[in-house]
Amino acid sequence: MGKESWKPGNMLYPVPAVMVSCQRPGEKANIITLAWAGTICSDPAMLSVSIRPSRYSHDIIKETGEFVVNLVGTELTRACDWCGVRSGRDYDKFKEMKLSQYKSEFMDVPAIEESPVNIYCKVKKIEELGSHDMFIAEVVGVTVDDKYMDDKGRFDLRAANLIAYSHGDYFALGKKLGKFGYSVKKNNKNKGKKIKKKK
Repeated sequence: MGKESWKPGNMLYPVPAVMVSCQRPGEKANIITLAWAGTICSDPAMLSVSIRPSRYSHDIIKETGEFVVNLVGTELTRACDWCGVRSGRDYDKFKEMKLSQYKSEFMDVPAIEESPVNIYCKVKKIEELGSHDMFIAEVVGVTVDDKYMDDKGRFDLRAANLIAYSHGDYFALGKKLGKFGYSVKKNNKNKGKKIKKKK
């Protein structure tokens, strides 16, 4: 066994595939599909999305300073892909994909109603990095689909069947392998029991 050396490249996969909605006042709302999105801070809650300057949504978000990150469940996979390969310059993506616009109290930019989670963001800073500009944004609110609430009133994100993106392919998330901290959690069955030493 060995390792091959490759030139520098983005190999941090898989990543979430998200649909980002944006809108200039008085114009149609648009959706851009992104894989370059991630959490950058928890207090205040902040995230980032990276967009090529040539993309139609880039200037909309730059001018308005607002966007919504819509998480994608398996039933939205086709719409997610379509919105990533068609330009909002030529299509009304909400109309073409038969998606509903959800108006929240957080901002005028509509979210995708069919998405299980909508994250409303206000741009704080734009970093020009090269092929992409990174929009660093603060989360000002979140809406969730109440059909994913469990009987204890908690949001069950696993039931949303979110998808991931890796090297041009979409994947459904797999089975749960553990919970944060499980590797160091003591086995409750052995709690209080003395461990016999081997003779």
